[in-house]
Amino acid sequence: LVAATARAVKPVIGISPSYSDAKVMANDTYLTAVMRAGGVPRILPVIKDAEMADALISCVDGLLMTGGEDVAPAYYGEDILNETVGINAPRDTTDMLLLAAARKRGLPVLGVCRGEQVTNVFYGGSLWQDLPSQVGNEITHRQKEPANVGTHWVYIEKGSHLHSLMKVDSIMVNTFHHQAVKRLADGFTVNARAADGVIEGYEKSGILCVQFHPEGFVSKGDDRFMPIFKDFIKKASKSARKR
Repeated sequence: LVAATARAVKPVIGISPSYSDAKVMANDTYLTAVMRAGGVPRILPVIKDAEMADALISCVDGLLMTGGEDVAPAYYGEDILNETVGINAPRDTTDMLLLAAARKRGLPVLGVCRGEQVTNVFYGGSLWQDLPSQVGNEITHRQKEPANVGTHWVYIEKGSHLHSLMKVDSIMVNTFHHQAVKRLADGFTVNARAADGVIEGYEKSGILCVQFHPEGFVSKGDDRFMPIFKDFIKKASKSARKR
């Protein structure tokens, strides 16, 4: 009874892993943000099959899709555009399997940067493969400043769930990407854009994705973006009570 109560209060959040040189890892900023918001982070392994994905997802209450490499264009029916596109095949496989298992269980999903991109691709959308050559350089989307420094504005759609959380029409965000959502998957609604039109976030019931990195601020004690994590943990708590 005590363990069940603790789980309900602090839901377990599965963290999609980075993978390089046979090492599985996640930036501490994600773990810290989840803990500060009231969740228990669990870094998930790289996997190859749906059975393992189902087993892993059965042990968590929410799925946080983290940032990282580009998503292989083959997943949305395109060839690699140019030499700037760098993919990580084991990670693509893992992320797709985790998202499928999370959808099957109806778990809440928070997607950040690559996590936003791969979630869109999983549900049938596509990506700009190289923003500078395909969209332009009006805004620098890959900053050199630290992750707790905002470098460009995003404009939040009134009436969106994100707007209800942030309670502002615009906010300065950090940015570390050279790809972005091109065609948004069916069933989702854009909740934020940059001044150059790049989609900075989208949502539907149970899923919230952003192109920027809110954990970069929250992990450093800047709580302007804490509502995103608090909302995610609240939804995960409901899943925990059903588990």
